[in-house]
Amino acid sequence: MSQSLHLLFSLGEERYALPTAEVAMVLPLSPCKSLPGAPAWVAGLLPHGSGHVPVIDLSMLALGHPAPARVSTRLVLVHCRHAQALPVLLGLILPQATDTLRLDPAHFTPAAVRNEGAPYLGPVMPYQGGLLQRVEVGDLLDPATRALLYPEVPA
Repeated sequence: MSQSLHLLFSLGEERYALPTAEVAMVLPLSPCKSLPGAPAWVAGLLPHGSGHVPVIDLSMLALGHPAPARVSTRLVLVHCRHAQALPVLLGLILPQATDTLRLDPAHFTPAAVRNEGAPYLGPVMPYQGGLLQRVEVGDLLDPATRALLYPEVPA
């Protein structure tokens, strides 16, 4: 039984899990430079080191409303890998991202419904009387969004 650590967060009333192997850093919610003309779920750019990291609001992407500005809402930098491209950092605004949990990946099973509009929503597992769904970082950005957020990185 091989367990891996996951960061738990909420979207609305539902709980989700993000494998910590994908996480570079967890930060408090920080202001981003807005990007006029970008999709509403693109929160903007976060200064990081000598550059910047694009940030998306997962609540806005999935539910159509922004994440609440609470102490429990975190800005999580993840390693975003796509096809043969080099990994890049991507910021995710995640509500109630305060807990971690060791989970056996074998306990996750494919969701009974495939949501083509949200391919990043991965397999599910029973959790506290409901279901916990894993978020697949590699499926967060479609090619058009990747080109928008990382114009210098080959797709």
